[in-house]
Amino acid sequence: MSEQFDIYDESLRHIGVKSREAVHRDGDWHQVFHCWMVGRELNGDEFVILQMRHDDKDMYPGKVDISAAGHLEAGESVADGVREIEEELGLRVNFEDLVPLGRRLGISRYRDVVDCQICHVFFCVCSRSLADYNYREDEVKGLLKLPLDAGLSLLSGEVDSVMVEAVGLRADRVTIGVGDFIPSVDHYALKTLILAKRYFAGEKHLYI
Repeated sequence: MSEQFDIYDESLRHIGVKSREAVHRDGDWHQVFHCWMVGRELNGDEFVILQMRHDDKDMYPGKVDISAAGHLEAGESVADGVREIEEELGLRVNFEDLVPLGRRLGISRYRDVVDCQICHVFFCVCSRSLADYNYREDEVKGLLKLPLDAGLSLLSGEVDSVMVEAVGLRADRVTIGVGDFIPSVDHYALKTLILAKRYFAGEKHLYI
C-alpha cells in the first residue's frame, strides 16, 4: 500500500489525506522532517554532515542533501520524524535533544513531481567521526563532512569547489561544487550553515 500523507491548503490548514503519488502529482502541501547533523572537531573547527542521495532515488539521485530527512505519514507528529535519523544514519537520538530551527516552506519541481513541503527543521549536535555512522546503503550512497567555513565559501560563490572527507564514495576525500547540491530557490543550505555558525557562537533563538 502506498504511503499516505496529510495534506494542507495555502494557509497550512489540514484538508485531508492522500497517497504519496497523488500528493507529488498534484503539488499538495505536506509535512517533512529535516535534520542537519552539526559538530566540532577537537581543534574547534565546526562541520556539518551531509548525505549523497542514492542513485536509485526518484528525486535528485546522486545529489548532496540534508544529513537525514523524510516525510511524515498521515497522523504522525513532528517528533515521529526523529526515526529518520536512525533509519538513514544508524543513530538513535531523542527528539528532545534536537535544536529546533522552525518551519520552512519548500517548493520544487523534478520531472513530473511537484514537491510542496512544510519542512520542520532541526540541528542534531553530534561530533562523532564519519566512520561511526552506520548509514543505510540502500538509502544513502555515502556521507560527507563539510567544514562550515569551507561550505560558506562554496555556497556563497567565493570558491568553485571544496575537498571534503567522505565515506562510501569513490575515495575518502572528494571534491564537491554547488552543482552537486539539490537546488533551492531560497539558498536553503547556505542559510542553514549560517545558522550553524550562529549556533556555535552561542545564539539561542535561531529560525530558518
